[in-house]
Amino acid sequence: MAVAYRMLGSRAEAEDAVQETWLRYADALADPAARAQIRDLRGWLTTTVGRICLDVLRSARVRREAYPGQWLPEPLVNRLPDGGLDPSEAAARSDEVSMALLVVLERLTPEQRVAFVLHDVFAVPFDEIASALGTTVEAARQLASRARRAVAEGPPKHTADLPEQRRLAAAFFSAVESGDVDELLAVLAPDAMMIGDAGGVFPAAGRPLSGATEVARFVLGLFNRSSKDMSNIQAAPVEVNGGFGIQVDGDYKDGRPMRIVIAFAAADGRITGVFNQLNPDKVASVPALPREAAMWPPAL
Repeated sequence: MAVAYRMLGSRAEAEDAVQETWLRYADALADPAARAQIRDLRGWLTTTVGRICLDVLRSARVRREAYPGQWLPEPLVNRLPDGGLDPSEAAARSDEVSMALLVVLERLTPEQRVAFVLHDVFAVPFDEIASALGTTVEAARQLASRARRAVAEGPPKHTADLPEQRRLAAAFFSAVESGDVDELLAVLAPDAMMIGDAGGVFPAAGRPLSGATEVARFVLGLFNRSSKDMSNIQAAPVEVNGGFGIQVDGDYKDGRPMRIVIAFAAADGRITGVFNQLNPDKVASVPALPREAAMWPPAL
């Protein structure tokens, strides 16, 4: 699941890929000749799921080009205990991947993404990656190198730890609540970006917002329009893909249920990315907030 989710950014697609890998493993076990080929089970399973994900990514590019609006990965959401995560809990959840990295990975070709995830994240040797990709070892190295460069150079940057992310999120919402554009600009990095994925179900910006000024104006305008309708909305801090985020539960004006998961990226004392997942299909597995959760604004 860890490999497949990083490849695909979708829990459902990752589960399908893992199931297909299991079926292929079961077939191999039933065939003595195929079973003899499995010398390293972990490596065999990892490269097999990589091949399956490669096929999914190639077909997904066509689907995502026709996707209504902006696309964000399906978030992995956990409750934040009072006081945040202690070091042992943080280590236990280190297998998750930040929303910021998944956004950058979306810009890679399927082959680059597979090579990068298998080698740089899971330390799979290049000869096995080449086999999974159907290419040469040198070509696999070049794919991983190009992907590594794109990840290092591509926005948004994300190096802040959870306490720093939480501090910046608190400053962000304080500025939004006060309507102070200068205060909000001070929290946002100059090249901050904002992406909202509504899946065509709810209104959202049709393109990524880029730059602190554009993001600040959009956020303040959105809040000004919706602030009168937020009396029945709950909001609480959560962990999103190992980082700090906010979950918002309530109802839209037309009566449809609302669930929004907001993730942040941060670096050098500023917020570099805001990611709003509104698509009902992608937040369907996120548990509802407890009844005692605070009403808007979130208690940070």
